[in-house]
Amino acid sequence: MSKIYVIHENDEWTIHLTKRLEELKLPYELWHLDEGIVDLTVAPPEGVFYSRMSASSHTRNHRYAPELTAGVLEWLEFHGRTVFNGTRALSLELSKINQYLALEKTGIRTPKTIGAVGKEQVIKAAEKLGKASFITKHNRAGKGLGVQLFHSIDALKAYLNSELYDEPVDGITLIQEYIKAPASFITRAEFVGGKFVYAVKVDTSNGFELCPADACQIDDLFCPVGEQVEEKPKFDIIHEVDSEQIAQYEAFLQANKIAVAGIEFISDEHGTVYTYDINTNTNYNSDAEAKEGKYGMLELAKFLEKALEAQKLSV
Repeated sequence: MSKIYVIHENDEWTIHLTKRLEELKLPYELWHLDEGIVDLTVAPPEGVFYSRMSASSHTRNHRYAPELTAGVLEWLEFHGRTVFNGTRALSLELSKINQYLALEKTGIRTPKTIGAVGKEQVIKAAEKLGKASFITKHNRAGKGLGVQLFHSIDALKAYLNSELYDEPVDGITLIQEYIKAPASFITRAEFVGGKFVYAVKVDTSNGFELCPADACQIDDLFCPVGEQVEEKPKFDIIHEVDSEQIAQYEAFLQANKIAVAGIEFISDEHGTVYTYDINTNTNYNSDAEAKEGKYGMLELAKFLEKALEAQKLSV
């Protein structure tokens, strides 16, 4: 029997989707790819495959889950299976360098960024960027990994030589211009099936790298998972989003074969919009959704249901 296969490595982030699949009485199976095999001697089962593989898997001791997933996705695509967020989406999820180049290729502005490997090269990159304020971040990130704000080269040097320095899992540190917004918020646009669902305004007054999942909370610089805290960041669904910008994002997603994504952007004090993150393992905030009666995971489950029905008709 054909079913929906959900590829992932984090039960805590996937349970919200499986609840919706069960609510719609859809057949599904989870492929938790923290370890496993890719059997090239057999064909994959029939069905619809959706990948939620995360760039931050190594923080949950699933270091090689993305590499295994890449092999599995290649196998599925080779056999012509219906795959959402396949190999191209995964390549963008795992590399912000890839993300920024893909965005710029379609005319979407990103912050000035330089990638570097090695501490001395990171310093040289910051000097070359030539900005009074800049941030560092990991190339393979998620959860705000490696995000630090600096106002001088000396501060960067001190950080790189301290115990606080966090080595990127792929070795690549990004130096990026700091976009100063007139108000303390960023916007995250959510897409399912490559189409806009809603946008959420995220209060960044207590930090500038946020995660919308219910499991996440805000800290000064990053978004850890599974910790008990008293306060959560404020998320509000908004209705006024530039239609041309959304159309540009939808065209980008179509060009890069991405079905599901959260795209984050910020406006500077001159009103210039910078897009700085694409999360293809997107999560949703239940408080904001309940307030507006819009549910990302329900929309995703319905999208997968339609895809499964179409796949059954084509067999």
